[in-house]
Amino acid sequence: MLKKKTIVITGAASGIGRAWAKAFHEEGANVIACDINQIDLSSLEELGISTLVTDVSKDDEVKNLIDFSMEKTGRLDVLFNNAGMGYGYKLEASPVGAFEHHVAVHLFGCVYGMKNAIPIMREQGFGRIVNTISRNAETNTPGTSAYSAAKAAIWSASRVAAHEVSDTDILINMIIPGPTNTGIWGKEMKHLQSPEVTYPTARMLATLDAGGPTAKVFWDEKEYPMFNSENEILKK
Repeated sequence: MLKKKTIVITGAASGIGRAWAKAFHEEGANVIACDINQIDLSSLEELGISTLVTDVSKDDEVKNLIDFSMEKTGRLDVLFNNAGMGYGYKLEASPVGAFEHHVAVHLFGCVYGMKNAIPIMREQGFGRIVNTISRNAETNTPGTSAYSAAKAAIWSASRVAAHEVSDTDILINMIIPGPTNTGIWGKEMKHLQSPEVTYPTARMLATLDAGGPTAKVFWDEKEYPMFNSENEILKK
């Protein structure tokens, strides 16, 4: 099912993206892993995974990533827009440009990914796009304004994009990894789940059959009703 499929993953040098890159590679997929961290990407290259240093906040670099995938394999079957970073400032104390850059990485990274991937997927008649979001979009946790705003916007943009390609076999969905021990926290968080725990949901979304769900959010292999008034997280 995954053998020889071309899967592009952003934010793949560490954490969740790295776990996905390794797991898909082990299943025989042609994985293209991108990140801004060349050093950690190089260790993926040693496993036989193709890599490319990419700043997803820049449209031309994301286009170059998609072009690189086509040059390498001639296809683009699955795109995971997963690149992200932590944010810990209260709005009034946010450094100049910090909010904008954070949104550029999270939101525009997804937008640029979809924008550049959809024409190729439309032409080849197939594609799966998975955008990483978070339940932080539903919260009012101090210090997460940029992160939460970006994730909420990704939800909206993904749903619109999915509707725009509803005449094709391109499915666009979102994944909530859940609290995971990654570098985004800025420190080791051993009480949280390991990145590998998130792979089954990523795999499920990458292998959806034609006519499968689209414009949906998934968490632990189940659909999650984002922004539903019954969600406990919205009642806080």
